[in-house]
This record gives sequence, structure tokens and C-alpha cells, in this order.
Amino acid sequence: MESLMRLAISVGGSAPAAFVVCRAADLLARFADRRHPETPLWGLLRRCRTPLFVVVLAALLRWTYPVAAPGRGPLAEHAGAVSRVLLLCLIGGGAWLTVRTVAAVVESSYARYAGRSRDAARLRRVRTQVTLIMRVVSVAVGVLAAAAALVTFPSFRTLGTSLLASAGIIGIVAGVAAQSTLSNLFAGFQIAFGDMVRIGDTVVVDGEWGVVEEVTLTFLTVRTWDERRVTLPVSYFTSRPFENWSRGGAEMTGSVFVHCDHTTPVALVRAHLREFLTTCGTWDGRGWDLAVTDTSPTGITVRAIVTAKDADDLWTTRCAVREELVGWLAREHPGALPKVVTAPAAEYAPGPGPGGPGRPADAVDRPRPDRSGRHA
Repeated sequence: MESLMRLAISVGGSAPAAFVVCRAADLLARFADRRHPETPLWGLLRRCRTPLFVVVLAALLRWTYPVAAPGRGPLAEHAGAVSRVLLLCLIGGGAWLTVRTVAAVVESSYARYAGRSRDAARLRRVRTQVTLIMRVVSVAVGVLAAAAALVTFPSFRTLGTSLLASAGIIGIVAGVAAQSTLSNLFAGFQIAFGDMVRIGDTVVVDGEWGVVEEVTLTFLTVRTWDERRVTLPVSYFTSRPFENWSRGGAEMTGSVFVHCDHTTPVALVRAHLREFLTTCGTWDGRGWDLAVTDTSPTGITVRAIVTAKDADDLWTTRCAVREELVGWLAREHPGALPKVVTAPAAEYAPGPGPGGPGRPADAVDRPRPDRSGRHA
């Protein structure tokens, strides 16, 4: 009975104490957030309340449990197991708290940098690097926490000593087995710090047009225009060619092809295109052009060149120009649209015949008028 009362006092005293500590830390962070609204750090640190409570509670229980479980009694029999469980909770909570704290600091630094910078390309590069750094920190903290947890078990400690003797062989085997994983890992670092592709970039991979939505250490996700997600290993971008439309600036130039008849008034089409672009909201005004780029026995190909500030506006501008040119030609110059000849052509005789060489076989000589106007 006495041991149960001690246990109740230990748990009942540790939990409120941990709550008070976490509550005080939360109030302090809230006060600092009001005093310094220019930085979101203190507001982000409030997300560390739960892992902080776990750490403080586990630490207090490890300190008070030996007092509640003296050398004799039922609690003393399980003192070693309870102490190990509390130590594991302390290690896990410490890793959780570390990741949350680092994430708050990194996100706050990025937010302050984004507020000062106006370069969209630089912001995308920094965002990609910050994302990968946070994933590396999370993985490293998780590995260290797992290693610290395993060390608490004597059997694993002995196993680790025996494994160190054959570390060379294990390293070779692990390197061969994880060759693909390691290549993706190093490719992720190369993408993050080599400025090859960034979150928010418009890319074309395997014929798919989309925007880079997520970059991790092993894979990259591209959101296509029809809202599909294409997942690719990061090693793809270091071993194969791809199009990055956001590289060096988001401005783009696009072409619109219209097939027309030979009688198309190209000068009028060019003037109408210039007039229409002045009313097109997605055209950025950097440049435009219209020229005949090809001809064939059935018609000509007219190419219009337009510019826009990014890929989305370029697509909208191209569609608007295409619709406007086709509609304007149909209204104002219907004869300029392509024609499909369906009437049969006249047959020509291959050699001398009734019509003579080079004349249709069914041609008939008609009387020709003389100088006086009378038919011969």
C-alpha cells in the first residue's frame, strides 16, 4: 500500500509539474511573439509544446521513480524495466523536440529571407535547399536517437561490438546493396545545392509538362497541368536531359501556327494580331511577330510569336491568339482559310490526240473571231 501511494505521488506530482513547465514556456513564447511580430520564430516554437511535455515528464519520472520504488517491494522488481522505458521515452522525446526546434528556426529564417527578397528564382532555390536540409536533419536525428535507444540494451551493445570487427565487409555489402539508394541520396544533394531544379519550377520530363511540387532526398514529384502527380527518382534529373522552363527567369516565348490559303492577306493578319495583343491581358509586351514560315501546294503556314511572363500565361496567350486569328479570318476573309478540293480534275491526253499535245482530250476547237468581230 505504501509503495502504491509513493507511485501515485510520483506520477501525480510529475505530470502537473511538467504541465506547468510547458505552460510557462508557451506563455513566454507567446509574449515574445507579441513583442517581436517581425519574426515568426516564437510563434513556430509554440509547436514544440507536446515534445517538451514528453521530455520534461520522462525526466521527472526518472528522477522521482527511484524514490517511489525503494530497494524492496513489487515496484523495485520492475525498476530496471521502468527506468529503461522512461529512458527510451526521454530519447524519443528529445529527438522529437530537436526536430521541431530546428524546423522552427529554419522556417523562421526562410520566412524572413522571403520577406526581404524579390527574386522568385532565388526564393525557389532557397526553399528547395531548406526542404532538403530539414529532411537530412530529421533523418540524422532519427538515426542518432535509434542508435542511442539500442545502446540502452546490453544485448545490442554486445552485438555492436561484434559487428565492428567485420565493419569492412559489412560496408562493402551495404554499399553494393544500397547503390541505387546512395546514388539518389547524392543526386538529391546535387539538385539542392547545384541549382538544377527547384520547387516551383516548370519542367518537361518524358513529354509531361508540370510544376515541381516536392523534392526529397530520393524522389521528386511533378504536378502536371491536369493535376496528376508524376513521381521520379532524383537521379533521373542528374542522368537524363530535361527541360526547365524556369531556369534563368520565368519569361517565355511561344509560337502559334495557323494554316491558311495562298490568298491570305498576311499584312492585314499581322496588323490585326498587333491590335489584338494590346488587349490581351496575359501578353507581357516584350515582343511579337508574324511571318509565313512554310508553303505547300495546298496552302501556307503562318507563325505568330508571342511572349508572356511565365508558362501559364504563355499557354493562355497562345490559345487566345489561335482562337482570335481563326475567328477573324472566318469573319473577315473566309477565302483565306484552307480549302479542300473535291471537284475532279480534267484529264489530259498523254500524247498527240484529238486535243493535241498538252490539251485536254475532250477539248473542242471553237470558232475564233477575226479582226472585224465576225467568227471565222
